[in-house]
Amino acid sequence: MSAADFLAASLERELNKKDNEYNEALFKLSGRPPFLTALPLALQHVVAMIVGCITPALILANTANLSVPDQVILVQGALFIAAISTMIQLVHFGGIVGSGLPVIMGVSFAYLPSMVAIVYGYDIATIFGAQVVGGGIAFVFGFFVRKIRFLFPPLITGTVVFTIGLSLYPTAIHYMAGGQNTPDYGSWQNWLVAIFTLLVVTILNHFSKGIWKLASILIGMAVGYVFSSFFGMISFGRVAEAGYFSLPQPLYFGINFELSAVIALGLLFGISAIQAIGDFSATTIGGLEREPTDRELRGGIATYGITNIFGAFFGGLPTATYSQNVGIIATTKVVSRFVIGIAATILLIAGIVPKFSAILTTIPSAVLGGATISVFASIAMTGMKLVTSAPMSYRNTSIVGLAAALGVGIASASESLSAFPGWVTIIFGKSPVVLATLLAILLNLILPKDPDPVAAVGRDVLSDETD
Repeated sequence: MSAADFLAASLERELNKKDNEYNEALFKLSGRPPFLTALPLALQHVVAMIVGCITPALILANTANLSVPDQVILVQGALFIAAISTMIQLVHFGGIVGSGLPVIMGVSFAYLPSMVAIVYGYDIATIFGAQVVGGGIAFVFGFFVRKIRFLFPPLITGTVVFTIGLSLYPTAIHYMAGGQNTPDYGSWQNWLVAIFTLLVVTILNHFSKGIWKLASILIGMAVGYVFSSFFGMISFGRVAEAGYFSLPQPLYFGINFELSAVIALGLLFGISAIQAIGDFSATTIGGLEREPTDRELRGGIATYGITNIFGAFFGGLPTATYSQNVGIIATTKVVSRFVIGIAATILLIAGIVPKFSAILTTIPSAVLGGATISVFASIAMTGMKLVTSAPMSYRNTSIVGLAAALGVGIASASESLSAFPGWVTIIFGKSPVVLATLLAILLNLILPKDPDPVAAVGRDVLSDETD
């Protein structure tokens, strides 16, 4: 072998060795793969969560009849707090700050029914006041989560998630019709655009693979957005008025504390803290093939509380871990915090560019409704899967049925509480989630437990032998 051939072979071995090291870096928490390798993987995470992150802000902004500049600021806040929350979760300091796990945080649909109820009764500032208290509750949960976890078995968390999905259906239908209190509410154009968007999402979900399936909601909204432009539903006036750079404005919407709102959101924060255990566990089991440590859980949930308190002061609505991103990690096994850090940086850049946020506010209500009704259906079915992971005995079906029936039923007929003080209606009559949660926990504690099937069989055998 000539010297030139020897050098070429050596160089090739070194390059292959380097490539293997870079590839291995993707599958290590502290791995640092090349930026161009990590970027598309980070974008995949952003694509999977960005619609879910901004949609609650858009729906809430329309519900509160915010001005266009205020809508932009609320969307900015959603992206900003998602980025900051994700970045802090990636660190691991003192067992209190950060989980050190590759999780994506974003504004959660779970709070939407209660937030809408609070806006109708009060204002946006009252949501942020309740969020401050809720964040404190979640922070405390982080330290005692192991001791109170027994209150939230899959049967209870499943009932809550199922009720959340059910309660969001009317919101999606109103949006498919064009949004309540709009001049063209219920027009055939709105329904055509909404159904077209829903068809695109459904086809991609069931007949495509890879990025097409993963980004089905985003692609469906993009196609529906273009389709809606033929009906004159889009105006870019607000985009032209928006600036190119703007940091979130502290206390822009203010903070107001109302006991009824605090109770309504505080309970959800406690539930979300428990649910976060599932996402942290799925991340480590799916990506690292191990259970999360107590320290990781404590730091992750405590940080969830801290960042929500921080977000309330900067216009960021309540956040939670994003299960779709957990699914990506479990599928790809890419656990590098460097990849997730790039995704968070993309979200941060989007959150401080008002023109980007302004473009998002131009999405017609019909497109939002058509795209998100499948998301809401998925939420409800996820809850049902959790429910059915427990035996469907008469006791368990009674808990789920009564909790969902009274929660959804009273919220649908909130005028039935008109003889009670106003705070009763705010807590129990506007959103079905709070009442369903309390009833499910209470019934699970007081109803007699089902007999152990193994013990029952043993007793039968003994009885037969005695006879």
